[in-house]
Amino acid sequence: MGNLGLHLLILFFTFQCFLAYTMAKSTSMHSNSDAIKFIRVSCKATLYPVLCVQCLSAYANTVKQSEQQLARAALSVSLSRAKSTTIFVSKLTRVRGLKPREKQAVKDCFDTMSDSVDQINKSIPELGQTGHFAAGQDFMWHVSNVQTWVSAAMTDENTCLDGFSGPGMNGNVKAVLRSRILHLAQVTSNALALVNRFADRHRPSATANTP
Repeated sequence: MGNLGLHLLILFFTFQCFLAYTMAKSTSMHSNSDAIKFIRVSCKATLYPVLCVQCLSAYANTVKQSEQQLARAALSVSLSRAKSTTIFVSKLTRVRGLKPREKQAVKDCFDTMSDSVDQINKSIPELGQTGHFAAGQDFMWHVSNVQTWVSAAMTDENTCLDGFSGPGMNGNVKAVLRSRILHLAQVTSNALALVNRFADRHRPSATANTP
């Protein structure tokens, strides 16, 4: 794959959330303004609120004003990005002129990204289990699993970047990979923040004080 192909891929991935946001703005943002407002307020709890709103506005009709559904949607976005990133990394193996160290870094990155996909993938049904329990020990057990797995996915994403640190790495490959992984890490960070928000607002102490 040539450098032009790599740059086209990264541009496509980067603007996925923006395109989804534009579509939502022309449809559900008018018909479901309460849900959009809920998403905007909830996204303030994340480190990347603008990206959060852009990625999740398309889910307004599903989310409505449910914190669990919002966290689930955020995890779904993260999973989609993790899968596409894993495919993206696999394409890097066909880049010409990579040095042995660079090829090994790409292979290691593919392995860690595959693990990231697995961690996020199992987090989604686990979050769904929280709907079967009132806030209590069982609820917090399932939420804790989700938090642990999503955190592990973020570690995998950072580990991929670490493999390309230091001198002697292909500048173009490193640049496009870094851009792609950083986007994924931001989306995953937002998902974890929304899971944490859901947990904090439904843990026993919180529900006990709710009028």
